[in-house]
Amino acid sequence: MVPTRRDERSSCPGAQAPLRHRPVDQVADLGELFASCLPSFGGGYLRRVWLLLDEAIGRGVPMTLAVAGPVTASGQHLAWLCPLLDTGWFCLLSTTDAVCYHDGHRALDSAGEHPFHEVPIFGDDGALRDEGTIRITDVGFDEDVLLDQDRFISACLREEEFAHSMTGTELRYRLGRYFAAQEKRNGAPEGLLALCHRKSIPIFVGAPSDGSVFLNSMKLWALARAQGRAYRFDLDLHAEVFESCAYHWWGLRETPLGGLGTLILGGGVPKNFNLQPEPALSQILGLEDVHGYLYDIQITTAPVTDGSLSSCPPAEAVTWGKVDRSSYERTCESLSADYSMVMPILTRALLEKRARLEELEERLGREELRRRHPEAEGYLRPRDGERLFDRREELVARLEREVAGRAEALEKESRYPLAGARQGPLG
Repeated sequence: MVPTRRDERSSCPGAQAPLRHRPVDQVADLGELFASCLPSFGGGYLRRVWLLLDEAIGRGVPMTLAVAGPVTASGQHLAWLCPLLDTGWFCLLSTTDAVCYHDGHRALDSAGEHPFHEVPIFGDDGALRDEGTIRITDVGFDEDVLLDQDRFISACLREEEFAHSMTGTELRYRLGRYFAAQEKRNGAPEGLLALCHRKSIPIFVGAPSDGSVFLNSMKLWALARAQGRAYRFDLDLHAEVFESCAYHWWGLRETPLGGLGTLILGGGVPKNFNLQPEPALSQILGLEDVHGYLYDIQITTAPVTDGSLSSCPPAEAVTWGKVDRSSYERTCESLSADYSMVMPILTRALLEKRARLEELEERLGREELRRRHPEAEGYLRPRDGERLFDRREELVARLEREVAGRAEALEKESRYPLAGARQGPLG
């Protein structure tokens, strides 16, 4: 017998309630508009995304953020991403090497000579190539920017503090300090790596070799080989993945609700890396009492039928253990949309609500505000945030002790009767 198909959103906030269709000229702010003026269809999805973000933040759930796409080259980090991360609501970031690389362009010494500008999406790309203009959709900039950025990244990696093996989070934390110094010198706005350095937000890149920060490291590696000397910088991917697991373990053991939430913008490797700590802890390391994200809020353009990770909804992630089984029917949503269209407005609505609660706190006092508006506890949490990178050695050591307690079991679980295909060192 084929089981009856169950609507994944049957228990989402507002489900089974009357449609809310308040006139837009009768609401006072964006948050009220999201909650009351988007009754159905695509608007209904957007309303549920707003309600879940509002709820997760109000409950004080530490959020992770996964973002794919050229958010720094396009300036979106300055428009909404950095203001969102500066709230203290988000504890770590999963993104791409390219996002980190392009983050430095506007702080280069030559940035004033090479401004970013709009270009036609369906223009003459051959002519743009001839004039040395790089195009990312409708964003254009001079190729000289890339060449100058390459020189800057290479100069950073040649500094003595990079001359050892490290995790990618340490690499990007250190680069963030150099980016910040460039921004200060040239009067550029604070970028993504500089902000994450200031707030000690770990930045994970699941595919580090797929981007120009690593390409510049490859150049220095090749140069060292050609000159017959050692190249000492290296990425410790094992330690980086383990570090991501340590933060998820912290979320399970130390946070008020015993878990984390996540906001996923786009898909690809940033999404996958962001979701993998739970199966790494439970399936691979065999630790007990491990569950996935309490909230999973996703905005993606990928159609669910294409079978890719980018498109899979939170309910599918439940089957892998990446999202919490006991709460997903009410605390998850996947909005089919271009996040660059909706995140500036959602971010503004969240910041407006925090500002209103701050004003109320001044008028009512902390205790009375929390009584009338319990969500103020989460919205008005310290803006300094969790500062997980500052605690990484402590949190990694804690997880190492847990793994050590399973050493004998892990040894047994790491054996399999192979079919006898063993050959020499190169197969």
